[in-house]
Amino acid sequence: MNVEDVLCSKTRLKILKVLLSSKPLNVTQIAKQVGVNYAKALEHLKILENEGILTHTMFGKRIHLYKFNELSFKAKAIRNLIEAFATS
Repeated sequence: MNVEDVLCSKTRLKILKVLLSSKPLNVTQIAKQVGVNYAKALEHLKILENEGILTHTMFGKRIHLYKFNELSFKAKAIRNLIEAFATS
């Protein structure tokens, strides 16, 4: 997937902003903060995870906590981009 496909979605950008400014969150928390339903949030989270931008950890069988992948060059670049726009 290219950068246009990853960043062209307002929902994905909102998810990235939410996760940038918080501790790891579960899908329900992310969906609520972004204003989408659970299924739509999960769809976008999977795209971001497949690109290596996000990671998730499991608690039990059903709770997935998502956060920025601090080891990913893409995640670091997106973090810098969002922070640059937030300070301008």
